[in-house]
Amino acid sequence: MNEQAETMDQPVNANDMQVAASCPEVRSNMAISPQTGGGSCGCGGAAGMIPNGTGTISYVYAIGRVEARFPNLAAEKEFAQATGRTETAGKTDQQAFHAVLSERQNRYLVRQLCWVLTIQGLETYLLQPRDPADIDMLVDATRPAPAPNDIDVVIGLRGPIAPPEMCNGLMVPIIVFDQIYSFGRETLIKAIPRPEKMTDKQFGPAAEELFDRIMQMTDNAGATDEHRALNYLAMRYPAIYAKAAEEYGQDCSLTGVEVRPSPLSSGRNIVDVIFSYTNRNTDFTEKYFVRCDMTEEFPFLVAKMSPYYDR
Repeated sequence: MNEQAETMDQPVNANDMQVAASCPEVRSNMAISPQTGGGSCGCGGAAGMIPNGTGTISYVYAIGRVEARFPNLAAEKEFAQATGRTETAGKTDQQAFHAVLSERQNRYLVRQLCWVLTIQGLETYLLQPRDPADIDMLVDATRPAPAPNDIDVVIGLRGPIAPPEMCNGLMVPIIVFDQIYSFGRETLIKAIPRPEKMTDKQFGPAAEELFDRIMQMTDNAGATDEHRALNYLAMRYPAIYAKAAEEYGQDCSLTGVEVRPSPLSSGRNIVDVIFSYTNRNTDFTEKYFVRCDMTEEFPFLVAKMSPYYDR
C-alpha cells in the first residue's frame, strides 16, 4: 500500500503565497477589513498577502471550536432585526442563530460577525476566509445543535494581531483560512479504520485516549511544525491509532510523543514524530515514528509508521 492510500482524505495542496512584508497597507487592510479577509494594496498586487512581521509565512493547522461573536452593538441589533424576519418558532436559541445565518439574504451578517477559534477553552485566533465564498464553512461550523465534543479543524496562514476594533477588544492573531473541517469527536473516532484483529471495544478507547493526549499537548495552537504535525496525524493518519491499540493490548503504556527535525531534511522541512511505548511489567520501551513534510500549508506523509532507533 502506498503512503497516499494510508492517509484519510488527504487535502490538495494550495498554491503558496508570497510575502508582502514591505507593504504597510496589507497589514492595516487585512486587520481592519473583516468582510474581505484582505484588502487592496498598491504594492505590486500584494492584496491578500499575509505578512507576519518576520519576513516568512507562518502556517497553521489548528484544532479547536469556532464561535461567532458580535464585534459591536450595531451588528448585534442588526442581527436581532434579521431574526425577527426569519421563521424561528419552536427552535432553540442556537437553532435560531444558525437558521438566520443560513438564509441567503442574511449572508451579509456572516461577514459582519467576527469568528473566533478557541483552543482548550482559550480564545486563540480570529478567522477570515481567503476566498469570500468560503464563509459557508463558518456557517457550517456554528451547528444548529452543538455538542461539547465537537471539533473544528482550521488550516490556513497566520497573520498579524487583530486591532481592538475588529472584535470588540479581542486582540489575538488572525488566521486567513483555506479549509475548515467540522465534525463531532465520536464521528472522528468511528471514521478511523479499525484493524481486522481488534474489536470496537478494544480499539475505541485506545483511539480516544491517543487523540486526547495529542489535543492536550502543552500550548498546542497548531502554529509550530511540532503541533501542526501532531494535529495532521491525529486527523489524517489512522495507523497511529492502530499502533496505540496494539501496544495497549500488549500491556504497554504510551509514555512519550516527541517531534524532531528529520536527519533527511535538506531543501524540505521534514520532521519525525516519535511515539514511545513502555511495557508495564518490564519497563522496556519501544519507539515508533512517522515522517511528515511540513514545508507548505498542507502537511503530507513521507514515511509510514516504522520502528525508531535512537542514534
